[in-house]
Amino acid sequence: MRFAVVLLLAAALLPASAAEPETQQARVIVRFKPEADSVRVRRMDASTARDQVLTIAETRASALGQRRGLARALHSGRALDERTQVVTSTGVDSGTLARQLAKDAEVEFVAVDQRRHVAATVPPNDPYYAVGPGGQPAAGQWYLKAADSTLVSAINAPNAWNAVGYGSSSIVVAVVDTGVRFDHPDLAGQFISTTNTTSFPSGFVGYDFVSYSSNSSEALATNNEGGKGANGDASDPGDWVSQSDITNNTLGSGCTSSDVGDSSWHGTHVSGLIAAATNNGLGMAGVAGGVKLLPVRVLGKCGGYDSDIMAGMLWAAGIAVPGIPANPNPAKVLNMSLGGSGSCTGTGSGTYPGTIAQVVAAGASVVIAAGNSEGQAVGVPGNCPGVITVAGLRQVGTKVGFSSLGSAVTLAAPGGNCVNVDANGNSTGPCLYPILSTSNAGTTTPVAASNYYDAGFGTSYSTPLVAGTVALMLSARPQLTPTQITSLLQSTSRAFPTTGGSTGITACHAPINTTQTQDECYCTTSTCGSGMLDTGAAVLAAQALANATASIANSPSSPTVGQTVTLTGSASLASGRSVASWSWTLVDGGGAVTAFSGATNASTATLSPSAAGTISVQLTVTDDWGDSYSAKQSIVVAAVSSGSSGSSSGGGGGGGAVNPLWLLGLMMAAAALWRRPSPVQDSK
Repeated sequence: MRFAVVLLLAAALLPASAAEPETQQARVIVRFKPEADSVRVRRMDASTARDQVLTIAETRASALGQRRGLARALHSGRALDERTQVVTSTGVDSGTLARQLAKDAEVEFVAVDQRRHVAATVPPNDPYYAVGPGGQPAAGQWYLKAADSTLVSAINAPNAWNAVGYGSSSIVVAVVDTGVRFDHPDLAGQFISTTNTTSFPSGFVGYDFVSYSSNSSEALATNNEGGKGANGDASDPGDWVSQSDITNNTLGSGCTSSDVGDSSWHGTHVSGLIAAATNNGLGMAGVAGGVKLLPVRVLGKCGGYDSDIMAGMLWAAGIAVPGIPANPNPAKVLNMSLGGSGSCTGTGSGTYPGTIAQVVAAGASVVIAAGNSEGQAVGVPGNCPGVITVAGLRQVGTKVGFSSLGSAVTLAAPGGNCVNVDANGNSTGPCLYPILSTSNAGTTTPVAASNYYDAGFGTSYSTPLVAGTVALMLSARPQLTPTQITSLLQSTSRAFPTTGGSTGITACHAPINTTQTQDECYCTTSTCGSGMLDTGAAVLAAQALANATASIANSPSSPTVGQTVTLTGSASLASGRSVASWSWTLVDGGGAVTAFSGATNASTATLSPSAAGTISVQLTVTDDWGDSYSAKQSIVVAAVSSGSSGSSSGGGGGGGAVNPLWLLGLMMAAAALWRRPSPVQDSK
């Protein structure tokens, strides 16, 4: 019986791996500090033999586990460089192991070694991505593809899809436009929804801000508007204008013969370019088919009023508009493929500068078309501060003839062009490089559930390519600010070409007046913005920011009262960036300390705890681009035990590792008891 008791005791003291099956496998990447003993004692590099690399890495992992007092052994995996390697363990999750190891004084950085999966099917299986309907355009959605010597201005969307997929459904893009055809099959499921049935009893996606004056002839004649005023139905009823409307002045002031035409379905075009369902085997691909759309109708027949547009902008960003139910799904991106002539003036409410300032302060980026004035200056609101203004490019990277330009432009993106036209604008063959998107087959009122696609041109179509890119950037790093987004878009844009355009064209020049035009020309950074949109590069740059981190190590790792604690900060930043400043904050002294001994813009700081307690500190690292990253660390300060010299040996209580020699001795004792006869037997 005595033997049974001893063996049960031994089993209880065995590590969990021997007592129960393991269900968790932790895997992390550890980078040791250059000065770490583990690195200095046995170095390795590219010339080190494979078996020696394995031995060194295993030794480092084992020593790390012993220093941290871990109950389960650590094992090594692949070495990435002379001081970075994979470390694995069992019976613990990767996140917990990473936090435990990050506290070690020899460790510079720990990250979970995550398993990645294919993020997207590239190219997507949408048939019109390759070739348009009926074979036109033959280049399909050329503007999304990888840029090459033919498609110079293509935006490299596949590189972004490989990095972050088609975007996050938590990112909302507002289409501030003519409304949308919700029943288009390639847009089904792409709109944000809400359960706010109290404010929107008929179901709600977006809002209609189109309003009309009390002029009865205006309200009555626009039977597709109905004079209904703002309401919760953002569907596009069509914006056709007939000559009789103009002749009879039934649409009121502001409408001219230039407005006569069929319904444009403009908001549906724009919506498809941003977020048509991608890789669904149907129709076309959107730039960011995984994000959600929020239609905000501000344009009807003959356009829309500034007041309606500004109200729609505010509401889209989640800012209260009197008399309108609150927007339960604020957008992070506003696409505004609209504009007009004039200067951006004024401040405060009721002006575009004031409205834009409020929207940007709410954290939303405003992406606006440069306009189609054929080389004249950008108009309102694209020439306002704080927005991302987009000019249009031909497939060869030159400014497309219709695009406006000037110093107000942020960057440029494909706007569509035909190539096969003569000097008089007459077609000489198929239109090769238009912009294909979702539309409706109706010429006036809509055709229900119309699975229709159409090709067009304009900076209206350049703009949603940028808005979709911004949505993918936010999918990679939701914390990006509008200022950071603009900076990343510009810093990752590709340089404009200086050759390859039509014969005889010259460099674009600044707009001179409101009558002089300029068609195709070679863009410069003073006329067409920073360069050509590169969606892949912009998203990868945003992803690099998302992976940037700050970390803290403290030595000693388990201090006692009276010991000086040294805190060492480190940062893993995006490529090409450097640390501009370090800032330490004592979040909670825990009764042990009241202030740092030294922490003025330095990577290290010290604490001198005078009592036992738990100290909480925070490090904020700011890089040379102005982006900041923070890390927090809790430090437990123990009291000096009576008779203790302040040092301690490993393997103590609290779940520490079992000493193997002690355990071996225990088992030997058990074996001896098994061989010895019991006292009862001896008495016989």
